[in-house]
Order: sequence, then C-alpha cells, then structure tokens
Amino acid sequence: MAVKPIPDGFHTVTPYLVVQGVPKVMEFLRRAFDAEEVHRSTTPDGTIMHAQMKIGDSMIMMGEATSEHAPQPCSIYLYVKDTDAVYRKALAAGGTSIMEPADMFYGDRNAGVKDASGMQWWIGTHIEDVGPEEMAKRTEAAVKERKRG
Repeated sequence: MAVKPIPDGFHTVTPYLVVQGVPKVMEFLRRAFDAEEVHRSTTPDGTIMHAQMKIGDSMIMMGEATSEHAPQPCSIYLYVKDTDAVYRKALAAGGTSIMEPADMFYGDRNAGVKDASGMQWWIGTHIEDVGPEEMAKRTEAAVKERKRG
C-alpha cells in the first residue's frame, strides 16, 4: 500500500504552534476545547519537543520554543456549536477574555480568549449566511462605525 501524502486525521492546512510552555497549552486545549492528545515526542530531559492535539476533526501540532525557534503567537479560529458555552469553558480553563460573545456582521457569533502562552483562540458559531452584496454593505457600515469609535 502506498504512503498517503496527507496522513490520516490531518487536513491540507495544519497549524504548527511554537510556544513557551507546551504542557500548559496542551492542558488549556484539553480543558477549554476537549482536545485529545494524539502524539508527543520528548527530549531526554522531558521537554515536549513536538505534540499533536486533535480538536473536533482538526489536528494542531506544537513544539516548545527554543533559541533556534522563538515563540510565534498567532490566532486560531475555532468553529463550535455553542460559542457562549465554549467561551465560558475557555475562561474556566484559564483563558483571558479578548472579546465577549457577540453576533457579528459577517454572520458568525464570536468570542475571543488568550491562553497562557499568548495564543489567541477565536471561537465562532455560524448563525447566518450572508450573500456578497449584503456582506459588502455590512462591511462598509462596520468600517464606518469603527472609524467613529
């Protein structure tokens, strides 16, 4: 049997997080998003050099920051069934609020949290299909509102 170019459980795009404190991030993902640990490789001193966690149907890989690989904070957008419930769960897991849940002009209900490593996790539930013309109108209105605020 031929080796698959994309391993089972992965998608074409897979985030790779370089963080300070991989164990803390893994625990946050477990508690906040019901992530499952799939793999971990450790160095002789026990440092997690590489880990794979599965959230829903998606894989996230991560490694501990080193002198050769500095931490690289980023934002991850996570679709869920209930933004409000997952937001509360993420806060209870030690996350810090970036944005409380709110219905957004682009058709998602969103909230944001930051984990201990500084990574931003945007939580969304799609609540409305917005066509291109309506999206253009709403985007223009949102930009105007932001300039006023």
